[in-house]
Amino acid sequence: MTELLKSHSEPACKTTNGTTSGDLAQFPKNAGLEVVLNAWNDVTVPLQETHEVLPAKVRRLTVDLKKKNRQITHKNRPADLGRMAFYAAHKVSPNPVPVTPHLSSLKRRLSEDPNTREKLAKVEPGFTPLDTTVNDLLAFTSHREPQWNSILVRELIDEVCEAIGPQLDAQSIRLVTDVAPQTQVNADREMLRRAVLNLILNAIDVMQTGGELVITSVDSPSGLDLEIADSGPGLDREQLLCVFDPSYTTKPSGAGLGLAIVQRIAAAHGGRVLAANCPEGGTAFTIQLPRRRPSEIAA
Repeated sequence: MTELLKSHSEPACKTTNGTTSGDLAQFPKNAGLEVVLNAWNDVTVPLQETHEVLPAKVRRLTVDLKKKNRQITHKNRPADLGRMAFYAAHKVSPNPVPVTPHLSSLKRRLSEDPNTREKLAKVEPGFTPLDTTVNDLLAFTSHREPQWNSILVRELIDEVCEAIGPQLDAQSIRLVTDVAPQTQVNADREMLRRAVLNLILNAIDVMQTGGELVITSVDSPSGLDLEIADSGPGLDREQLLCVFDPSYTTKPSGAGLGLAIVQRIAAAHGGRVLAANCPEGGTAFTIQLPRRRPSEIAA
């Protein structure tokens, strides 16, 4: 055993007690077997531990690398999509404008022809998704700064809900609003209205056969949390991770820009939007807006 250690030609390795593999060769010939084995154990145990830990470190580094690659892809994708959306929106938006007055004129002229009016009634709704898509594209590519005003949140919510009231009734969706009339927030009214509308329409879309739409707010010294919750099927893990990605959608049609627009509006106000499944079922989206403007916070 001693001769074998003396002939070891590899670089010396530090042991836990400060000895090296080279030091082992310096043991006297009459050293006991127990002493030699203990010294050998001091060398091999750290190597074994390193061998066991190394695969876990490699796996962790691999996961971190994949995560960084996804972040880079996610960061670049909105810019590419934004350029494409800007081009599409501005190419399409001027074209449908003359259609609406022409449809109204045709309705008046065809008032005596019920069959033709019925066909026209089927054609008209086809322009609504196009109009919505164009507006989403324009909103997504818009980078205007918020026009700050003090807004009564309950008044804004009531306005949006009144506009979509017929759709709520048609789908048997019960509306519950728990927002105090005096609740205020400093924000761009049109941008916030757009964000609330998009979240409500998203909730309606997952409750085709009825349900409950609950809108609540929590006022705190740091800001306002505005939550819009549905009683739909909820989101799985992948959906929760990707739901704000502008290129991701669970709908059979549409660009999937609604939630991305909400996120952009929240960010423009120095806030954020969160998505989470409700304990009792369904999904809650929460817009968190700070009490002060981003410029005031930075100062």
